[in-house]
Amino acid sequence: MIGRRDVPGFVGAGRVRRSRVVTVAALVAAAMVLASCETMMNMPTAGPGDDSASAASPANLSSLTAVLAKNPNDPQAYNMRGSVLGQAGRYKEALADFDRAITLDPRYAQAYANRGLVYRQMGQIEPALADYDRALEIDPSYAVAHVGRGMVHRAKGDLLAALQDFNKAIQIRPDNAQAYYNRGLLYQSQRQYQYAIDDFSTAIGLSQQQAEPYVARALTYLAIGDTKAAADDLDDAVQMEPENIQAWTSRGLAYERQNDREKAAGSYAKALALRKDFQPAIDGFRRVGGELGRTYTTFN
Repeated sequence: MIGRRDVPGFVGAGRVRRSRVVTVAALVAAAMVLASCETMMNMPTAGPGDDSASAASPANLSSLTAVLAKNPNDPQAYNMRGSVLGQAGRYKEALADFDRAITLDPRYAQAYANRGLVYRQMGQIEPALADYDRALEIDPSYAVAHVGRGMVHRAKGDLLAALQDFNKAIQIRPDNAQAYYNRGLLYQSQRQYQYAIDDFSTAIGLSQQQAEPYVARALTYLAIGDTKAAADDLDDAVQMEPENIQAWTSRGLAYERQNDREKAAGSYAKALALRKDFQPAIDGFRRVGGELGRTYTTFN
């Protein structure tokens, strides 16, 4: 079991209730066990580097390319364009840009961290770890790199090293919601539920427009049997991100455990409207007696 600590919790954002309805057009028949209440949600990753944040939009790709045409030896421009390409899933091109940025400036910590992020997203754990190590060798106070490396350590099963990196990121940047969220996932995976709730609450307090920490906290509430708190969090999550299939499916589970079959079926139905072959939602919809073609009220 990983070490414990005390972190004050923050109150989540205020809740707004709206009346919504959703109709299921079709379902795919198959059997699969519903995902565990400890399923890990994926908050947007802790990248790209600080100097690329304002430019990391696909809309800026052409302008960044134009900048590089005029300034072919600008490592910052390569780093920015690599960030855009990485966010678009164009990993090979992103890696080429980060390689070029690092060639031009071998001590460019952000480019190493960004390349590490792309490697991690590609499932190449060892190159990712090497890049995060190099970024932190250059700049030990780079919180983004600590979070990224912590995620790599967690993927490798080295939970103590992951915890140390998340703790360090929080020490450096106490306002780093990503670090709290990822540390919360770590505690959640170890069934240290109250500590996980504390961290998810802090992440929510710091970044109230992200659905993922609400979903993660809700799943933790479900793990300890607090279905009301879980449903409240998931009500918030689906209103923040109406296209979040994990949030809708988890909401279905929360209301199912409250024996509110109407809201449960409506939540599963909404998930299936987003992706008709999503097996956890198919199974949940069947368990609560969902009916094809019926219109459900998902909020009162």
